[in-house]
Amino acid sequence: MKTDIFENLFVLELANNHWGDIKRGKKIIRDHGYVAKFNNVTAAIKLQFRDVDQFIHPEYKNNKDIRYIKKTEATKLCKEGFAELVNEIKNVGAIPMSTPFDEKSVDLCQEFDMPIIKIASSDITAWPLIKKIALTRKPTIVSTGGAYQNDIDNIVRYFANRKIPLALNHCVSLYPSEDQDLELHQIDYLKNRYPDNVIGFSTHEYHDWFSSMFISYAKGVRTWERHIDIDYNGVEVSKYCSLPENCDRWFKAFHKAREMCGSSLNDRRVISSNEEKYLDALVRGIYAKKDVKKNTIINSNNFDEYFYLAIPLRKGQLSVKEVINGNKILNDIKINDPVTINDVDGILHDNNRLKNIILDRGIDA
Repeated sequence: MKTDIFENLFVLELANNHWGDIKRGKKIIRDHGYVAKFNNVTAAIKLQFRDVDQFIHPEYKNNKDIRYIKKTEATKLCKEGFAELVNEIKNVGAIPMSTPFDEKSVDLCQEFDMPIIKIASSDITAWPLIKKIALTRKPTIVSTGGAYQNDIDNIVRYFANRKIPLALNHCVSLYPSEDQDLELHQIDYLKNRYPDNVIGFSTHEYHDWFSSMFISYAKGVRTWERHIDIDYNGVEVSKYCSLPENCDRWFKAFHKAREMCGSSLNDRRVISSNEEKYLDALVRGIYAKKDVKKNTIINSNNFDEYFYLAIPLRKGQLSVKEVINGNKILNDIKINDPVTINDVDGILHDNNRLKNIILDRGIDA
């Protein structure tokens, strides 16, 4: 299964912060899309789809006492309105994405050709919805907040059996989340238990936009999600929502985390020439303890009689890494003179790469 679509992906959850106002929704998309583009990150801007007419029981429609119902009705958009928002997402160079909360909304994801679909934490066991999403065969992200281990096992197995890419977001379903709520060690748990799935981090924290990025990236998270909003027309911004300037700091923290972690996760890192030169300055070279005659054979038993190790290491000089054993001295060497690669026979002369390293390292004599 190809999971590249999840790699270093930022999901910006617009949710219902458009408040049913297309103009407001477009401004959120433009402001955050600009910041994502400025920071050269791959961003998806995610909407929430509900078939509001069927989503709420008839007896509870227009109920002002239940917050979820009240907000769902207040933020209702028609299909044409969502189409405008999807087009705006594409216009800013972001990936359009949605969380469908009912089966009919999956059809809307298909109609808008959403490249990625999200399953909310609350729906990780909603199998009629999950099965319909799987029928689209689109890459899917699921948040694991509040899910039991068996619930996660089941959905991972279901998507794996159908060879549909699935990313798992570590998530704590508290809005907002305090730092002590984040449980970032769960990232390691998910990575170890589900090694074939990309692991993400969906967060509702609000104290800073750096710390959890550094930690989560280093732990192996490769897709992130936050709720987004703007300061616009006096509408209160929830603590768990990120403003464009917050996302700017978040994206910069991502680039800093990548820089600090480097690129070699599964292999030994490439040692830079600057690091090699620095270490060469600390390596001891081989010097003659007394005059050494040509044709002397050096071995481990008489090395200490003829030579000593000291800094600095000079260009072409043999170092402690190449302590002589069983080699013949080719030239007379005076006391305290360096022993160079040209002063001994052996395999060092047959390996051009190693010979060039020795000739180039150290200080000029």
